[in-house]
Amino acid sequence: MNTGDTAFVIVSAALVFIMTPGLGFFYGGLGRRKNVVNNMMASIFILGLGIVLWFLFGYSLSFSGNTYGVIGTLNDVGLSSHAFDAPSPYAANLPFLVFVVFQMMFALITPAIITGAVAGRMRFKALFVFIAAWSFIVYYPLAHMVWGEGGLLGAAGLGSIDFAGGNVVHISSGVSGLVLCLFLGRRHGYEHTSYRVHNIPFVALGMALLWFGWFGFNAGSALGANALAGHAFMTTALATAAGLLSWMFIDVARKKKPNLISACTGVVAGLVAITPGAGFVPVWASFVIGLTAGPVCYYGIMVVKQKLKIDDALDAFGCHGLGGIWGGLMTGIFADPAINGASGLWFGNVSQFCAQIGGIAASIAVAVIGSIICVYITKAFSELRVSRRDEQVGLDYTQHGENAYPSFTGLD
Repeated sequence: MNTGDTAFVIVSAALVFIMTPGLGFFYGGLGRRKNVVNNMMASIFILGLGIVLWFLFGYSLSFSGNTYGVIGTLNDVGLSSHAFDAPSPYAANLPFLVFVVFQMMFALITPAIITGAVAGRMRFKALFVFIAAWSFIVYYPLAHMVWGEGGLLGAAGLGSIDFAGGNVVHISSGVSGLVLCLFLGRRHGYEHTSYRVHNIPFVALGMALLWFGWFGFNAGSALGANALAGHAFMTTALATAAGLLSWMFIDVARKKKPNLISACTGVVAGLVAITPGAGFVPVWASFVIGLTAGPVCYYGIMVVKQKLKIDDALDAFGCHGLGGIWGGLMTGIFADPAINGASGLWFGNVSQFCAQIGGIAASIAVAVIGSIICVYITKAFSELRVSRRDEQVGLDYTQHGENAYPSFTGLD
């Protein structure tokens, strides 16, 4: 084991942790004033639920053993089968628990992304049950299929590559959010009210925390303080900057003014798109990926909301689902064998691009089917949606008995 690598991955895990409350600020600012507590609570409660589930079952089902390439085993339930100073089976340079902790942070941020799609209308009890079920039925199996030993979609199976979570994190959460908001239906008045962002500084703060944490998300996925980590850091920075600029330029072209909300959303699009390829593509390709992710997500959101009339409230599918799909495809094109062994279409390897398509399709299928199952499990415990009156009053008061702003008495 290596103390430098251990320190680096522990710090990276802490950076990824801050992304979940950062997402709470991002979603809290984007939503309505009467729902800010609910939007933030949707991320905060997952910190508790996700850590407990990961300790009890999550790590074991994701990374311990292999069952038909689909899921792990129960050999490591409660993390009881390893000495505290044993090396990780997945990274001999790291202690067992350091790898466990790093991967745990991904299991927290991923379901939190889903909550943006259903903001403003889902019962908190139903959301709690859905996220718990979804962790077992979608996240743990998909993490094993992509990253686990013998996984169906990874090196031992289909051969698709996903450096830090394009399939496992972003496609799974974005697609699941879309499925869930289709079951819930649109918010009341969705057709007649303009989109109102209640706190732009919250959005900017959330964006800053997400971008800051994402360096640990991507660079830390090298699992060591090495050249690959530095490369992933640089590709993350450049792609994100390009996503910010491309989104901002589109906004100026269409609306004649740069918009802070749009710039922050462009940052997220760039971050999502580079995630699967951060440790596989050359630096110049990361610029292309980020630059193209802006328009892909921008116009994808317009199609979902304006053409299809789907109420993806805070653009979870538009940014994470579409951005993850685009990033996975671009990884299949630009993966450079000189960086991390994988060779993409640009370097003459058609099979890797085909594997990426297959991995993305499989991830979408797991998310769709798993989310539908989770919806029906949730319905056995609670109605999915709040009443029309509760939605009008606001979820802060009706679901939590709190108001973010004590002087606030309106319905904005």
